[in-house]
Amino acid sequence: MKPFEGLRIIDLTRILSGPYCTMYFADLGAEVIKIEPPQGDDTRHWGPPFIDSESTYFLSINRNKRSVMLDLRTDTDRTRLCELIRHADIVVENFRPGTLERLGLGFKTLSELNPQIILTSISGFGQTGPYAQEPGYDVIAQGMGGLMAVTGEVGGPPLKAGFSLADISAGMWAIIGILTALHRRTTYPEPQWIDISLLESMMAFQTYLATNYFATGKDPRAMGNAHPSICPYQTFPAQDGYFNLAIGNEKLWQKFCQVINHPEWQDDSRFRTNADRVEHRDELVNALELIFRDKSVKTWVDLFRESGIPAGPIYHLSDLYRDPHVTQRHDIFTVDHPVVGKLLQIAPPVRFLAGPDSSPNCNPPPLLGEHTQMILEQFGLKSSPSHDTTKHRLSD
Repeated sequence: MKPFEGLRIIDLTRILSGPYCTMYFADLGAEVIKIEPPQGDDTRHWGPPFIDSESTYFLSINRNKRSVMLDLRTDTDRTRLCELIRHADIVVENFRPGTLERLGLGFKTLSELNPQIILTSISGFGQTGPYAQEPGYDVIAQGMGGLMAVTGEVGGPPLKAGFSLADISAGMWAIIGILTALHRRTTYPEPQWIDISLLESMMAFQTYLATNYFATGKDPRAMGNAHPSICPYQTFPAQDGYFNLAIGNEKLWQKFCQVINHPEWQDDSRFRTNADRVEHRDELVNALELIFRDKSVKTWVDLFRESGIPAGPIYHLSDLYRDPHVTQRHDIFTVDHPVVGKLLQIAPPVRFLAGPDSSPNCNPPPLLGEHTQMILEQFGLKSSPSHDTTKHRLSD
């Protein structure tokens, strides 16, 4: 059996954070019923790129779900949704705080419908506080959450991460919150409400930067790809590109000095300990850059790996997906989509080497409203002509 077989989730989310969360459960066996308005999840319209009118953005985070089209502005469809929730374990939503209450579907109402329901709410700033009603977007959370101030080159402008880290981290924390609530439910079968914010999801990643600030009162600064507390631990230019090097302890440093033919650095007062190297960072980095420019990225990475020194290339996705390690671990798999055909997907990163089957389900992302009639009939609900959407596409 899959780990989450028998678990039913009503997915009221759209965009990225919520769908990312619910896809994890769907991959591992949960029944995820994705509720979409007549126009569909916003990301169905995001592009290019599109594949035969299907948004690649939507296709990336909605596999293994079933789509039910409901217009929650109508009493009839809200009643249908309540019946689905009555038979569910979890509801996940990422509306602006207060929206569910205005729809007559607040936590109190859901608790009365289903005394063991787990409601998970994802928003920009949480359900309470001065910013609760502010719209939540990834770039806003990255900026306010401290990430952009420490990302970028020294003296350069602030930069966000190259992918939607705040959204995805909020989705991950939502997964953790739901798993925590499921565990608690085994002892305390009561309704629970989980509050996840993009801002606090970013703050949770600060760890040592936050503690450094609490200890010193000094704001951390952007350092490019260098590490504030370890040296050398950063990106270096080679003859034909860049690679990453991570010397995380003194044993590695001593081995590293031998490999690059500078054994004298082991006893050099500037570089003897990590604290010395951090203090004399500029001198060491300048010297290493001169050394590394003489050989190719592959030469250096192979040399360091053979010696047990952590090093790795800077991959484009075209490099990553051809890597033999990624291939051997089946990190990319294929689903058959009724419109797109063969669709490549990234496998979930959690593997059970013993225990339940953790290979992902292979059902494609649903067409808009594809499963409306089937789901409504499953729960004994009547559908209307507007629900006949089994072949709906954006071009219709």
